[in-house]
Amino acid sequence: MNLSKMHNKNLLASQVCNICPRMCGVVRAKKKGFCRQNNKIHISKVMLHQFEEPVISTRAGSGAIFFAGCNMRCVFCQNYKISQIKRGRAISTKGLVKIFKKLVKRGAANINLVTPTHFSLQIIDALKIYKPPIPVVWNSSGYESVDTIKMLAGLVDVFLVDLKYADNRLAAKYSAAPNYVENAKATIREMKCQQPKDIVVDGVLTKGVIIRHLVLPTHTDDSINCLKFIASIDNKSIVSIMSQYNPVHNAKLYPEINRTLTPLEYKRVVSYALKLGLNNSYTQELTSANSCYTPHF
Repeated sequence: MNLSKMHNKNLLASQVCNICPRMCGVVRAKKKGFCRQNNKIHISKVMLHQFEEPVISTRAGSGAIFFAGCNMRCVFCQNYKISQIKRGRAISTKGLVKIFKKLVKRGAANINLVTPTHFSLQIIDALKIYKPPIPVVWNSSGYESVDTIKMLAGLVDVFLVDLKYADNRLAAKYSAAPNYVENAKATIREMKCQQPKDIVVDGVLTKGVIIRHLVLPTHTDDSINCLKFIASIDNKSIVSIMSQYNPVHNAKLYPEINRTLTPLEYKRVVSYALKLGLNNSYTQELTSANSCYTPHF
């Protein structure tokens, strides 16, 4: 057994979980963390997913593995049924490897690890057993530890990462993550360091970083501040400016976000992205704010 794998196993054996910025310190073999998960991998769905960015989904479909649980608590989460309610089904590390192999065999464009943060150590072990011959995509909220992301070096090809907020007051109010901003910014810098160049081969992003930002109703100023940060580190970044916000789950408790975006709100954010020189951006139609694009869990 190599030293890094032994290190991971020792961390899992100790069960004191501090792999994300929450630093829960809980013994996940005995008690669930803030992520509502114990120390075993739990997944909710495996599919060839068509509703990601074009260079992720491609015609073949992205080999999406939706993990149960989350280290955030977004009141508007479109996947709340699996992130905050359902536990998912338990699998072993070897079971995860089998899923990788099945998706490769089915012709998936990539292996898309959706909300993987709280299972980082187990996923790292699986990727060390079997590194798929197709790109591995780390599809995360951005609320992660830089030390954990450093452990992914050489194992993850594409980072598909959110920058949800530029204001910790909003992060605390809507996602129960009062230290989100500084951690997400540091995480994105590390991801850009690991994958500094975006490489597209035959319509598939094989290496690189896509930074997603979901525009929230009434909060376009915060969206603009998110874009300013992205432009400050690299205005050639691939940015996905999403208009798909739909007031699901507990959004109804917050009147200011209990609606979809107006055309003017979205136009303001997209226009500012262009002003900043973020020309490598994906945009959406406002009709994307529809639950039909959310997988059935």
